[in-house]
This record gives sequence, C-alpha cells and structure tokens, in this order.
Amino acid sequence: MFLPFNQHIIMSSNQIALALWQLSSLVHRLSSIYSHLNQQMDLCHQQIETRLHQKLLKILPEAHADNQEVLGLLLALQDDLPLKKSSTREKLGVSELKDKVVVLLVSKPELLPLERLLLLVHQTNVHLPHKNLDESYEIVWIPISFSDKWSEAEAERFNLLSDSLPWYSLRRPWLLNSAVVNYIKQVWNFKSDPLMVVLDSQGMVTNSNAIDMILIWGAKAYPFSSSREKQLWEEEHWTLKLLVDEIDPLLTRWVEEGRNICIYGSENVDWIRQFNSKIMEIRSDGIQIETVYVGSRHLSENVTHILATINEEMHRSFLSFTELHFFWFRLESMRRSIFRAGQSIRSHHIQEEVSTLLESTDEGWAIIGRGSTKDIMKLQGRRAMDCLNKFSEWGEKVMKLGFLGALRNVVEGSTLTGAGPCGHSNIVPYAEGLVEEVAVCNKCKRLMESYVVYE
Repeated sequence: MFLPFNQHIIMSSNQIALALWQLSSLVHRLSSIYSHLNQQMDLCHQQIETRLHQKLLKILPEAHADNQEVLGLLLALQDDLPLKKSSTREKLGVSELKDKVVVLLVSKPELLPLERLLLLVHQTNVHLPHKNLDESYEIVWIPISFSDKWSEAEAERFNLLSDSLPWYSLRRPWLLNSAVVNYIKQVWNFKSDPLMVVLDSQGMVTNSNAIDMILIWGAKAYPFSSSREKQLWEEEHWTLKLLVDEIDPLLTRWVEEGRNICIYGSENVDWIRQFNSKIMEIRSDGIQIETVYVGSRHLSENVTHILATINEEMHRSFLSFTELHFFWFRLESMRRSIFRAGQSIRSHHIQEEVSTLLESTDEGWAIIGRGSTKDIMKLQGRRAMDCLNKFSEWGEKVMKLGFLGALRNVVEGSTLTGAGPCGHSNIVPYAEGLVEEVAVCNKCKRLMESYVVYE
C-alpha cells in the first residue's frame, strides 16, 4: 500500500524536525562536555602552576649538589634543549651550565638601548682577571614579553639579537612556562628594566640584580654575588681608575702609566675653548697632562658638535660618542650599586662625588688626578679657570710638589712653601711606587716625609 504523496512529505518533514532536534540536543551536550573539560583543564593547569610556583619558592633559596634541578625547572620544562649560543646555533641543554655560576639576563625582547647593550657586552668581554674565568660563568638571556602572545616584531628582534650576542639565550622563549614567567615577575620583581639574577654553581640565588656591578667592574666582579658587591665597595677608592676603568684602551693605559689626566665636562663651547687654551699653555712649559672631554649626563646633539670642534681646533678629540655614554652609564650604575650594597664611610664619599657629577650643570667642571692613585681633585668651571689663569704663580712649584700638589696648594691655600714637613703621621699599606709619590697631609696641607716601616 502506498501513502499519498502529500502524506509522505508531511512525515518526512516530521522526521527532519526530529533529527534536527536530536542533533541540536547532541550539540548542546557536546558543548557542555567541552566546557566542563575546559574548566577541568584550566583547574589542572592552575594547580600545576601553583605547585610549580611553590616548588620554585622552595628550591631557589636552597643550595643543591649542582644547578641542574633549578635550571631544569626554570628553563627546560617544555623543551629538553632550551638553549642556543650565537657562535654555534646548536640546540643545547642545561647540562652545558653545570658547575658554573649562571647569570640570568631577564629583559623585554628588545633588551636594552644600543649604547647600554654595547657597554654590557664590552664589560663582560674585556680583560678577564685570569685566563679560566670565562669558563667559570655563563650569561643566559631570558627575554619575556609583557603581551599575552609574542608579536612578530618581538620575535624578529629576539632572533636578530640572539644570533649576535656572545651569550647563551633561550632558543624559543615564547615556550617559557607561565608559572616561571609569573615567578620572575613577582618574586624577582621584573617590571620593565633588565635584571641580571645570579645563581651560584649549586643553583642558589646569590644576587637578585648584578647588572650595575657588571657595568661598573665587568668580569672582575666575579662571582657577582651581593657579598662580592659589598666587598668591592669596601675596597674601592675615588680614583681615575674607578671613573674610567676599561671604557677605552688608551685611557686605561694612561691610568696604568700614572699620567696626570684631566677629565672635564661642559656644553659651553666658550668655556671649553678657554679651558683647553690654558691647558695648552701648561703643556708648552713641559708639564705632562692629558685631557679627556666627557660631555654632560644628558648627551645631546650639541655634544657631537663640541666633539667635532675639539678635534678641529684643538686636535684633542678622544672618546667617541658611544664611549661618552659608557662613562655616564657607569656613573649611574655606581650610584645605584652603592645604595643597594649599603654605604660604608668610603663608599659614601664615592657616592657623594658621583652624585655631584651626575647633577652638575653644563657650565663646566674638571676632575684632575694621577694614574690610579687616590690623588684626585674636582674643580667647578669658574674655579678651574681661576686656578689655571694663575699658573704663572704656581707653575714653578710643580717640580717640587708635582702637578696636583702645586695645584692643590693654590686651591686650598696651603702654606707648603717656606715650611718644613709637617709632624702629622699616617700609616698606609705599602704599594709599589708609593714612597716616590709626593705626600700631602690631609690635615694641614703641608708636605709629608715618607718612610718604610717593617713589622
């Protein structure tokens, strides 16, 4: 028996409606299951992150047999070969860092402005204190994006830098575990400025940010711990060596040779011309003094014109514009580092001198010292010119007192001439060449006689 055509169509429509309802119901059920599974996955992920965060909180402050567990947790949770080095571009594991001090350079993908980055590279690669030190520590760059997802521009910048820098870097930093990223931001307080977090060979954090001490002393600050930073400031003196250490090879050599060096700064071209004219007069009398122009803290386009003027008119251009940046960056790092390390009497004096330079006006100043000795003095622009203008009065004393001694005689109104050695005493540790130096009493500003005392 055949149904009428119309009835067949009606029944087919009912079947379609039923099928659609069943399909809709199935979609709803699947959507509910999917949503529930997503919630469970998020919950599991949160629990895993919480446990990992707690584990990091527990193990980072502790000493271990080596640094492998700590580095594995930080860097290798989602990649067994998380590292690369620009020199080889191989995929490398954290085992490459075993038994070494590891400095984790944490930054945004763009890392640092060019001049500051060049200084960091420079300071970690010049004149290591001993041959094997470069094998005792490694720097690992960990770039972190503040976006939910790495942008194409960030990835391109990272690839360019990581293929050029002389350090290890994460091979795929976008795979860094979110719990690790949160730990770095919350516990290590990474905001936007770069950090250099130091792990010793046992994986313990010994310095939460060593970037300033590395910019100041470079590899000589090894092993870069907070205690080492404090020790360095306790041993440091306000000297030309501290001011210009390693920013230029020739300048470093002059310091080592014990030359008279004048570092001066200003953006006043007239003052610079007058100052250099007087220095040239002093040189014409056979007195050795080197001059180094460093501009001002906020290096402007005007400084580049002044450098060109000094080179053209006085033939004394010395530091490049990039090296001027090095000079001022290191001063800024000194002020922060002293504050972080805690002030001793000696470092407080250094901080005062550094702050005076950083806050100086553009009118002019000069710091004059001799080699790596503590014999150093600072003159503001007008006072410097007054003293240099009186060179005909004090120049004859240079042979007896040395250049700095004679200049100090004018500045401080000492009664050195016509008086015998003072009766004050001061015992200092022996150093080569110390006996031959002219010693001036800090109390009465008169000459002191030098003797060697044996215990």
